Amino acid sequence: MKKNIILIGFMGVGKGTIARELAKQSGYYAVDTDDLIQSLTNKKIKTIFKESGEKHFRGLEQKTANWIQNNLTKTIVSVGGGFYKVDNLKKLGTVIYLNSPFDDIYNRIITSPNAKNKLKKRPLFQKLNNAKELYNKRVKEYEKLCDIKIEVNNKTEKSIVNNILKKIKNNGL
Repeated sequence: MKKNIILIGFMGVGKGTIARELAKQSGYYAVDTDDLIQSLTNKKIKTIFKESGEKHFRGLEQKTANWIQNNLTKTIVSVGGGFYKVDNLKKLGTVIYLNSPFDDIYNRIITSPNAKNKLKKRPLFQKLNNAKELYNKRVKEYEKLCDIKIEVNNKTEKSIVNNILKKIKNNGL
């Protein structure tokens, strides 16, 4: 297995934030799949969805996963909330699921200093019932796919990263 660390979890759980902190402590690079897709297409994710639809976007995620598998090692990869559906996820590296209750994720987003931008980036949160339904569906799938599950609620970035590094070491990953 490649020595990449793949961070999965629901949108807004803090995958990008944890990836950056993990990169600082591990010496690995950190990349975000949504950023890679935006770089590839020169379009915002919401524009891709609007112009070409979800199926096209999921194809771009698969293309990105294939690129990661063939080109990256010793990299922290934070992924979009639906990226877990790619067919080669387990070949990309150690899959770590960052878990937090839905209400805590939502509260984290709406109380952040740039809440307006964070909500704008996540239009799904405009319809809370739909977002919660999607969360409940995905949580089960994230748990099935992960190598390690990390509870992030009410924890500092550093304690989350220390927990990740400890679990990776303890599991021989």
